[in-house]
Amino acid sequence: MTLTTPDTLSALDAEVTGKPRRLPKRRLGRPTGNAAGVPRRASASRRLVNVVLIALLSIGGIVMIAPLLWTFSTSLKTREAVFALPPQWIPDPVMWENYVRVWSAGPLLSGIVNSIIVSATVTIIGTVTSMLAAFAFAKLRLPAKNLLFLLLLSAIMIPFPTIMIPQFKVFADLGMVDTLWPLILPGVFGNIVMIFFIRQYLDSVPDSIIEAAKIDGAGYLRIFFTLIFPAIRPAIAAQFILWFMAVWNDYLAPIIYLNSPEKQTLQLVIASFNATYASQTDYPLIMAASFIALIPVLAVFIIFQRQIIESVALTGAKG
Repeated sequence: MTLTTPDTLSALDAEVTGKPRRLPKRRLGRPTGNAAGVPRRASASRRLVNVVLIALLSIGGIVMIAPLLWTFSTSLKTREAVFALPPQWIPDPVMWENYVRVWSAGPLLSGIVNSIIVSATVTIIGTVTSMLAAFAFAKLRLPAKNLLFLLLLSAIMIPFPTIMIPQFKVFADLGMVDTLWPLILPGVFGNIVMIFFIRQYLDSVPDSIIEAAKIDGAGYLRIFFTLIFPAIRPAIAAQFILWFMAVWNDYLAPIIYLNSPEKQTLQLVIASFNATYASQTDYPLIMAASFIALIPVLAVFIIFQRQIIESVALTGAKG
């Protein structure tokens, strides 16, 4: 004995009458998610996570920019206002004269010029040589290429104080002490960290592009600057800024080789400001010189910030 249900009856009726059977209407409940199909609870939790992340990043940004703001604020204060309690973030009165007085307090202009000469020469020429070296290690067929690259990387483990005395002896024998050449010549042959970084970045560039360009008759320099350089430009920009900051803020090498005040870089000039005016509690003058020293680094970062973001994005996409 078989039980008949409304569905079976409608099926039998359809067979007898020849009409298609109608399915019973079912009531659909309200959707539990949004238009994108994401549940409401998940969407709310995602918003909460975004709010917490934005709050944490904002706090971190404020903490990181606070010393810069304090430097600028102190540079506009009087000597007495520096020691005021509670501390004054907004100086009263504002002493713009400190930025006028700093130029006559020491060889600040010559220090800026010397630092620009050293930093620009080292980073521009050194970046070109580093790019070409990374291209050679990554894409050219050279004998014992991997061994040479490992030997090059092993030089990273040698700190500068280890080679400081032999290097000074070499430049002293060449008569280059108290000149800018000891600060320029070691860097124009490339940066090992930049070579390593760009070589790893070039692994994402297919070899077929280079082979096709060689078949068309293009040389290696044309291949590099036409095909390879546009692809690795974000990585080069990121490394360029890091290297520029390192050379601009270098203090150890200039203090070894430079003796004359007119030959000193900006960091040595600021150090002499600190030694001279700290005893006079003229901290606004020192902070004014320090803030001026930050401006070129900020300018370079602002110019290349787009390339830095692209470098981070492409690195994340590769991973």
